[in-house]
Amino acid sequence: MLTTKQTVKLRSMAMNLKDIFQVGKEGLSHNIIKGIRDAIEAHELVKISVLKTVETPIKEIALDIASQTNSQLVQIIGRNIVLYRASKKRIIKF
Repeated sequence: MLTTKQTVKLRSMAMNLKDIFQVGKEGLSHNIIKGIRDAIEAHELVKISVLKTVETPIKEIALDIASQTNSQLVQIIGRNIVLYRASKKRIIKF
């Protein structure tokens, strides 16, 4: 579980990130989840955008991705999702 200070730091770091993945009308496929898992392991903090064609609520998509990737939801802002999971390398220091 992230503390408030950690969440604030991650949110500020996420502002400068570009989205790595896009979720489209096809939804979440096994390949997208695998790619997100790999990206989280490599970067710890990732931003994912959800296209307007997606009918599923963004919060539901975010929670689904977080549970499937064992990551924590940092924030949902607009149609962007920010996820964090500490990697073995510990790239982000708190």
